[in-house]
Amino acid sequence: MPPDSGLVFLAVPDGSVSEMASRIAGLKPGPAVSFVHLSGALGLDVLEALKPRAVGSFHPLQSFPAPRGSEAFRGITIAIDASTPALKRRLSALARRLGARPKPVGDAQRVVYHAAAVFASNYVDVVVAEAVRMLQGIGWSEGEATRALLPLVDGSVQNIRRRGVVEGLTGPIRRGDAGTVRRHLEAVDNPGLYRMLGAITLEIARKAGLDPAAAERVRRALTPEVAATRRRVRR
Repeated sequence: MPPDSGLVFLAVPDGSVSEMASRIAGLKPGPAVSFVHLSGALGLDVLEALKPRAVGSFHPLQSFPAPRGSEAFRGITIAIDASTPALKRRLSALARRLGARPKPVGDAQRVVYHAAAVFASNYVDVVVAEAVRMLQGIGWSEGEATRALLPLVDGSVQNIRRRGVVEGLTGPIRRGDAGTVRRHLEAVDNPGLYRMLGAITLEIARKAGLDPAAAERVRRALTPEVAATRRRVRR
């Protein structure tokens, strides 16, 4: 670590950032050294032990399940924050040199920003895993299911890229196909998850222009009480 100047990144797990900051502060680094954490969820307060030196955060909005090359930064967004304007400019310039877009994200926005990242990354993996599990339940192998579903996932991402999250929506709820929704709910072994995601999908479908009468039919199909009543009537 340079004694009088430099930029030091704390590339440690979130739970260790504050402890690491305290340990580094005990080494009494030079006052011109700036310290930056890489967490998406933590604010600058976790680096309190290192103040009055400049502190910041630098979080690439990208997935790193394993080491990746510099190409992983091209075209992505990097959330930045800093305790001084000079460090903020320095982090913005670094993001641009990596081919990324810097985006200021302050402490008050930090947790929601990171939760959004979880929805767009981790939960996509979880939903695909659930789809794979469902196909395994009808006799497909994990490999077969994954290979079959990935082009569908890629197509959905391409729809979003071309048309946005509202206009890119497809499927039975977007079409107002309440009958298919009911059949799905009768067949799946996790109807609660289907209903939860279906309710959110219905709100997007409304924004996309789904006919109000069709939307109401889908809403009723997704409602547990209505579904239970239909089953009792059939008996």
